[in-house]
Amino acid sequence: MDYLAAGGKRILELNELEELRLDAYENVKIYKERTKKWHDRRIIRREFNEGDLVILFNSRLKLFPGKLRSRCSGAFHVKRATPSGAVKVWSESTGSFVVNEQRLKHYTIGEDIEKGATITLKEPGGN
Repeated sequence: MDYLAAGGKRILELNELEELRLDAYENVKIYKERTKKWHDRRIIRREFNEGDLVILFNSRLKLFPGKLRSRCSGAFHVKRATPSGAVKVWSESTGSFVVNEQRLKHYTIGEDIEKGATITLKEPGGN
């Protein structure tokens, strides 16, 4: 067995292995870019203006866990919204405080629903 030939073969195998690793790295980058584009297309954009009514999602509510317990708390008025995503909200009972806009949803005052009425739900994307 020739040591030079075996050494050359080993170096060639290492180079091929390095190329496979770099190809896998590039494929991961492409996959991440595609999934980011897919995710960004499906995000529902929310803009809050001064005076809007919003409800606050409380993800830390653990006192009475249950499937049907709402984790959203009352109607708040938007006092100020910044481009960075911080929103200052106000209510009579709690005063004003700053929250991240991801924890807020627009509050729409709807019609009163009769007891026992059937409600049809729609997809958020309008489909």
